[in-house]
Amino acid sequence: MENDLKHHFTGIAFVGLFLLTALPFVSSGLALSAGFAFSFLFGNPFPRQTGQYSKTLLKLSVVGLGFGVNIVSVLEVGRDSLLLTLISLLVTILVGQGLGRWLQVPANTRQLIAFGTAICGGSAIAAMAPVIKAKDEEIAVSLATIFTLNALALLLFPPLGQLFGLSQEQFGLWAALAIHDTSSVVGAAAAFGSVALAVGTTAKLTRALWIAPCALLAGAYYKSAEKTGIPLFILGFIAAAGISSWLSAYAPIWDGIYGIARQALVMTLFLIGSGLTREVLKQVGLRPLLMGLLLWILVSAATLTLICSGVIG
Repeated sequence: MENDLKHHFTGIAFVGLFLLTALPFVSSGLALSAGFAFSFLFGNPFPRQTGQYSKTLLKLSVVGLGFGVNIVSVLEVGRDSLLLTLISLLVTILVGQGLGRWLQVPANTRQLIAFGTAICGGSAIAAMAPVIKAKDEEIAVSLATIFTLNALALLLFPPLGQLFGLSQEQFGLWAALAIHDTSSVVGAAAAFGSVALAVGTTAKLTRALWIAPCALLAGAYYKSAEKTGIPLFILGFIAAAGISSWLSAYAPIWDGIYGIARQALVMTLFLIGSGLTREVLKQVGLRPLLMGLLLWILVSAATLTLICSGVIG
């Protein structure tokens, strides 16, 4: 009886705190930290539901954010960054494989972490996993590793951007190249500024379009019958950007949807933070986490150097 009552009040407090993140003064970093702190101190009363709803709300938020992006910018970024994208994908995957071998991380796990780091985190892992016939525990460890680093990126990148004196355009590009998941890129860029958000989201989502060809190449290499494609929420983002650009006379409507999507993303980050439980941290393990961390640091440092030196950007 006492445990049921405690769980009931914990659930009410959790829902109340989640609803508070809808207020416009709540930032993405604050929402993520609040979700993690609540889960760590009191436990997540709805682990299954928050996992499901966070994925759905994230995808809807990303689609909504497309109404604040010009489709011409999306196409230009994709065209102009073609060579950079190909080189960075190849280098990241090869370096990740080398680190994984050195740290004796199991083959499928290191491939998933490297692929997730190279393109766009969880979405890339989900697309690649059936192609290489990864086991459930290998997928879980890879996702937990990427998820942990995403949470760190949301808190660390905005102050680091200020420390290095990055412009909003530079920060948006750095976030897109160095942070794994689209959600964390959007969250970090939104905390840095509106221009950083537009640049970061556009660059990340054009990069995410490479999920399909990379997975198809991996399928041919592994002789896998599994098929994959571009995640629907990415197509939704591009469609939203196209609609708002084509029907620019309705800009107030698109701006309203964009504003709602931004705050919905903040609410999503609370749910994501609440999923970073003690159990998840234990599940990751030291070797995969160390591999993911070292690869992430190398990618972040290399891309920051190239951006600050004017080689890319």
